Amino acid sequence: MDFGRLITAMVTPFHGDGEINWEATSKLVDYLIEQQKSEALVVCGTTGESPTLTEEEKLELFSFVLKKADGRCKVIAGTGTNSTRHTIQLTKEAEKIGVDGVLLVVPYYNKPNQEGLYQHFAAIAAETSLPCILYNVPGRTSVSMSAATTLRLAEIPNIVAIKECASVDQITMIATACPDDFHVYTGDDSAGLATLAVGGHGIISVASHVIGDQMSEMIEAFVAGNVQRAGELHRKLFPVFKGLFECPQPLPNPSAVKFALNLRGMDVGSVRLPLVSPSEDEAAFITALLK
Repeated sequence: MDFGRLITAMVTPFHGDGEINWEATSKLVDYLIEQQKSEALVVCGTTGESPTLTEEEKLELFSFVLKKADGRCKVIAGTGTNSTRHTIQLTKEAEKIGVDGVLLVVPYYNKPNQEGLYQHFAAIAAETSLPCILYNVPGRTSVSMSAATTLRLAEIPNIVAIKECASVDQITMIATACPDDFHVYTGDDSAGLATLAVGGHGIISVASHVIGDQMSEMIEAFVAGNVQRAGELHRKLFPVFKGLFECPQPLPNPSAVKFALNLRGMDVGSVRLPLVSPSEDEAAFITALLK
C-alpha cells in the first residue's frame, strides 16, 4: 500500500458546543483533497484530538470521511491507544468500515520497554489484514521506539510504514536499513525536505491544512531532481512550519492550525478541553504568519 507522499493528519471540526460539525467535516475533506493536494487523510490522530473523542465518535468519523473521500484519497484510521486489547478491538472495527490503513501510536503513559513495544505492535498486526503505520512521537508518549525495534517490526508484512518524530538521525537509520517497500514519513513538517533527502518517503503533516499545495510542489520538485527549487520552497514555507507550533510560545496542536483554518474561511470551530484556543497575542501572530 502506497499512501502517497503528502498525508494530512486531519483536524476534527466542532460546533461551538463541542459536538462534531459534520457539515464542516464534509467541506474540509473536499478542501484538503482538491485544494491542498492531500493524497491520504489520517482521521482521529492526535491532530484530530483523538484523546477527547469517544469510540463511537471515532467510528462515525472513519465511516463519514471514507464515504466523503469516495476513493479520491486513502483514509487512514487513528486506532492506536496505550491498551493493546483496545487497539485491536478498534482496529477490527475500522477494518469492517473499510478504511485503507491504520495509524498506531507508541503506547503513552505505560512506558513499555523496547520488547513491550515490539510485542504490542506485532500483536495488533496479527489481528488485522490492514496496512499498519507505526507512529513514534516521544514528545507526547514519553517513550521513544528505537530504530532497531522499528526495523524489527518492518519485517512483519502488513506493517508498511512509520511516522517518525524522534529526529532526522533516527529517520536516516531506519531509511538506511528498512525493506524497500517500507515507507518512512516524518511527522515534523520542518523536517520534510531533510527526510526526503535521506531516503524517506514523505510527510504526515499538520501544515498541509493551509499550505499543502505548496508542500506538494516542494515534494514533486525534489522527486523530479530539482533540488534547488525544492530548497527554495522549503525556505519559503519554513516560518509556517515552525510558527504553527511555536507562535510566540509553544502552542498545543491543533489549536493553531484550527485558528488558521478559520481565518481561511474553513469553519472548523475550536478545540475541546483541556486544549484551549490561541490567546490574543497568539492569534495576532498566526494571522500575521499567514499573510
